[in-house]
Amino acid sequence: MTQTGQEALERHLATFVVPQTGRALGTAGTTLAVTAGSGGWQVAVRCGFPAARAGDRLIEALRVHCAALAGVGRIEFTVTSEIVAHSVQHGLKPLPGVKNLLAVASGKGGVGKSTVAVNFALALAGEGARVGLLDADIYGPSQPRMLGLLGRRPETRDGKLLEPLVAHGIEVMSIGFLVDDQQPMAWRGPMVTSALNQLLMQTRWGDLDYLVVDMPPGTGDIQLTLAQRVPVSGAVIVTTPQDIALADARKGLEMFQKVHVPVLGVVENMSLHICSRCGHEEHIFGEHGGSDLASQYGVPVLGSLPLDRQIREETDQGKPTVAADPTGPLARAFTDAALRAVGELAARTKDYSRLFPNITVEED
Repeated sequence: MTQTGQEALERHLATFVVPQTGRALGTAGTTLAVTAGSGGWQVAVRCGFPAARAGDRLIEALRVHCAALAGVGRIEFTVTSEIVAHSVQHGLKPLPGVKNLLAVASGKGGVGKSTVAVNFALALAGEGARVGLLDADIYGPSQPRMLGLLGRRPETRDGKLLEPLVAHGIEVMSIGFLVDDQQPMAWRGPMVTSALNQLLMQTRWGDLDYLVVDMPPGTGDIQLTLAQRVPVSGAVIVTTPQDIALADARKGLEMFQKVHVPVLGVVENMSLHICSRCGHEEHIFGEHGGSDLASQYGVPVLGSLPLDRQIREETDQGKPTVAADPTGPLARAFTDAALRAVGELAARTKDYSRLFPNITVEED
């Protein structure tokens, strides 16, 4: 084993593109350390995103990548994770105990935003992260039904903070827990904003790596106010390939850019339908819409999700796809998209404000 062999291995590993970040191994979002081991090399990869399951797939991909590299001996890989807080909008402070807040948004309703949000939260929890989900759609809260929590009510220990409910390993809060399922929310904008702020700030969230926020659809005053007041680490835009949906998704994307919230990427939902009887594939809502939108704004396509009856059935039954069949192909599609989102976040600016001391001025 020689230094030349180590340098050759390091150079070769540096050409590997991490699927979750879209960037070279050892650059933004991952760190790389190569050391001499017994009869070969130890390659330690640390990810800025959760990888309890994805780590095995990453190791296998690295082995394939290094298979053609001759003369370096045996290579052993290890993958670990370290999730850190990332910066939010200027003038706002991250929520206490919450490292990163991810907004899942769309320009219009009916594109599957809530389904994406809940499966993203479950996918990140399945990869080992501590995750919460806030249902911010005051007018149409759907997470209680999607998570099988209809009729449940949150408790409070001190009369000030609400205890989040727990479903499938994630903490959940929604206005749907506090009002009757059939009761319409005939509230004006300021009331909605106030209610959401209370749900966000007056819930006793645990120490979370990610708080996923299922944003209300649209780009009006409510959405803009939330984007300005809520400390968001990054936003995910959900759309279908349809031109009408894309037009509204474009507005949502630009809204986040105007308030300086990083857009992590675009999820193209309902991109493809496969007939359950004959297997015929059809792009019911069009093709390439999500990729065209992402290309226009220079953000990645996080994933293309199918239009599948199983997703609807499992969600209606209170057990979303990632929880119902964690190793199935549909869950894999959601998980890959979720990891691509937080991988993109991991490659961005970290938050150092927690390291700064608080300065107080006292009179003698």
